[in-house]
Amino acid sequence: MSIYRTIVPPIKCQGIKTKLVPWIRAVIPSYLDGAWIEPFMGSGVVAFNIRPKRAILADTNPHLIAFYRAVSEGRITSTSVRRYLEKEGNELLRSKGEHYYKIRERFNKHHNSIDFLFLNRACFNGMIRFNRKGGFNVPFCRKPGRFAQALITKVANQVQAVSDAMSVGDYEFHVQPFSETIDLATEHDFIYCDPPYIDRHVDYFNGWDKEHELALEVVLSEAPCNFILSTWHHNDFRHNTFIDSLWSNYHILTRKHFYYVGAKEDNRNPMIEALVTNYEAVVEDAPKEELKQMRLLEPAGRCDRL
Repeated sequence: MSIYRTIVPPIKCQGIKTKLVPWIRAVIPSYLDGAWIEPFMGSGVVAFNIRPKRAILADTNPHLIAFYRAVSEGRITSTSVRRYLEKEGNELLRSKGEHYYKIRERFNKHHNSIDFLFLNRACFNGMIRFNRKGGFNVPFCRKPGRFAQALITKVANQVQAVSDAMSVGDYEFHVQPFSETIDLATEHDFIYCDPPYIDRHVDYFNGWDKEHELALEVVLSEAPCNFILSTWHHNDFRHNTFIDSLWSNYHILTRKHFYYVGAKEDNRNPMIEALVTNYEAVVEDAPKEELKQMRLLEPAGRCDRL
């Protein structure tokens, strides 16, 4: 049997779950027959790999939603992305990088979704950050030759893969708070939550703090269906105190994951990720090819029930 290949989306987000997709897939109940609901869509990597027949994907960042809505409606395609990146990438190289700031100014004025893709793939460290006025303010990555042909082909193929994934079902996109999205759930649906990691110094479009985390637990506890929540458990220096104070009454699975800061392997930082569920999830029930993919994607580490 062939190994499942994870779809990598064209938009990069901090904390993206690309390498954790096989693990998340492995704990989803096999009887899922309703809508797949994500109140924190982000890159959309989990939904695009689950490929549900119906999905409700939401976020408070309107630019993420606008981009993927444009892909789903065929207004942004792999062909249009290839042509756009070739044109703007050549200008970026000719201008020795200064063209990035012209694109950033244009995006902040007109909010063109394909400009958003350009900025996301050319900015420093793939960050998505906005100032208080709503302007994208991440600086250039200082690589004028960023859009080499290989990268353009890669991004165009990623757009095509996401388009293909959405073509199998009915996908809805919403710009709204997480509480409104979770309120849409029925007993037949399934909720996957990937909120910003509390106390982890992440950028989020509207911020994230203790009050948000507490409010999320309240609405999830009242949800009529099963859910998975992604969060962090601990690292070598700190423990997520909300695991014990807020999420301890739920089922918790853990797995080691590595985040990379910079290009050197010495800069990798191990983190114990946690999946919080309101049902008993057994990862060992995953198909063999899923478990093999997890081993290929991640450094050695246990997957324990706490």
